[in-house]
Amino acid sequence: MARKIQLLVIFLSFTSFFSPTSSITSSNDIDWWCNRTPYPKPCKYYIGPNHFALINNTEFGKMMVQVAMDQTLNAWRDAKQLIPKCQDERENVALADCLSLYDHTILQLNRILKPDTKYNQFDTQTWLSTALTNLDTCRAGAVELGVLDFLMPIMLNNASELISDSLAINDGLQGQKHYNERFPSWVSSHDRKLLQSSSPVGKANLVVARDGSGHFRTIREALVAAANRSGNRRFVIHVKTGVYSENIEIGMDLDNIMVVGDGLKETIITGSRSVGSGTTSFNSATVGIMGNGFIARDITFRNTAGPQNYQAVALRSGSDQSVFYRCGIQGYQDTLFVLSQRQFYKQCNIYGTIDIIFGNAAAVFQSCTIYVRRPLHGQDNVITAQGRADPNQNTGISIHNSRVMAAPDLKPVLNSFKTYLGRPWQQYSRTVYLKTFLDALVDPAGWLAWEYTDFALDTVYYGEYGNYGPGSLTSGRVKWPGFRHITDPKEASMFTAGNFIAGRLWLPATGVPFTMSL
Repeated sequence: MARKIQLLVIFLSFTSFFSPTSSITSSNDIDWWCNRTPYPKPCKYYIGPNHFALINNTEFGKMMVQVAMDQTLNAWRDAKQLIPKCQDERENVALADCLSLYDHTILQLNRILKPDTKYNQFDTQTWLSTALTNLDTCRAGAVELGVLDFLMPIMLNNASELISDSLAINDGLQGQKHYNERFPSWVSSHDRKLLQSSSPVGKANLVVARDGSGHFRTIREALVAAANRSGNRRFVIHVKTGVYSENIEIGMDLDNIMVVGDGLKETIITGSRSVGSGTTSFNSATVGIMGNGFIARDITFRNTAGPQNYQAVALRSGSDQSVFYRCGIQGYQDTLFVLSQRQFYKQCNIYGTIDIIFGNAAAVFQSCTIYVRRPLHGQDNVITAQGRADPNQNTGISIHNSRVMAAPDLKPVLNSFKTYLGRPWQQYSRTVYLKTFLDALVDPAGWLAWEYTDFALDTVYYGEYGNYGPGSLTSGRVKWPGFRHITDPKEASMFTAGNFIAGRLWLPATGVPFTMSL
């Protein structure tokens, strides 16, 4: 896959890019332009020698993404050179993650640079947000396994800073925060019929069945067959009733896959990888998805590593424009890794303990139930750990019209453990709860500081609007500058499916029931 990505790199074309109508400024001094970005020094260093006489916002944005691509490619090459230098399994695992994440970053930047791609500025912001998140995830994995020094050579070339500069430039070009431009439909009318169908039998391209009654006995075999299909149309895999013990990776070269089970209690994919057993959070996922347009229906993703093995992901999604409908997602610490891109969850049941939902996607959860489990002695439960590291990333977690409840194993010992709505994994962490039932397990303070420090308390955006239930009272909530008791419905509506992920322009086509506004 890495070789394919390298061949796909499209170098800069000075045609239509971010916006065709940016106004020209009178200044042609590159220092003036770079001083408007969060990281002026690398901007001046990499763009300075290449700028031309007249420059405008659009041209500046073009050059910034190009130099970010150049430095990302350099980091990717440096990472390849580290392969023969790995001395143990920890270094191998962390490096493999980074190579995959840098491949995905190159793909995101390439989507912007490719001259014949149709997209708008919100798409651009999403893909730049994903690119930056990927590099942060590479570093996080190295820290988890204690091999940061080994991987440091690929992190010292300013790629992250240049992507942050690109985010800032494009954010200025958008000119608005309500994304009402037309989006490409996430799912075709054919897919809508599939989601509405009471049975996928006869609709599926392939059937997986443990008893041998389908085309394959394992999901992995079906995905190999899907990778060899002609074209890129929706490919439906029906997974019959059963427990499938396999770790699955749906790579970035495998778009438009739909996996349909026989019910979240009937079709279960299970694994047990964990940071405690020597992998990264990224690679611990029972099911990891990077191909765009992924859809899952009526299936459960499970990680059985248990609370004693630290981070252990059941489902990781970096799939842009993905939908999870009537799914179960079960684990303990770090159950659901909403890594990046645009995601929608409807009528899903999510189980966990610490940082149950974490990552840096733009993710909306609607009519879902979050079941908080019993953690280890001395631990606190935390429902979200959102990872927005840059103020211009269009990411966050929105939990709307859902429920937060104690799982059966927590109920008898509810008074022995505290449960919080979220904590700031990164500087600009952003999470909101809208019209959601919060049961008595939620601590009156609501939100927890990161490792009991004052990190990010004034830069987070943590909001609550119209929630109800015994845990919803906001009078005892934290007094952080970043906490918002939202009373204005206009502010709350920014985080609905209609606005936050522009759902009114694509959700109707999926056939998934939804609420577009508050």
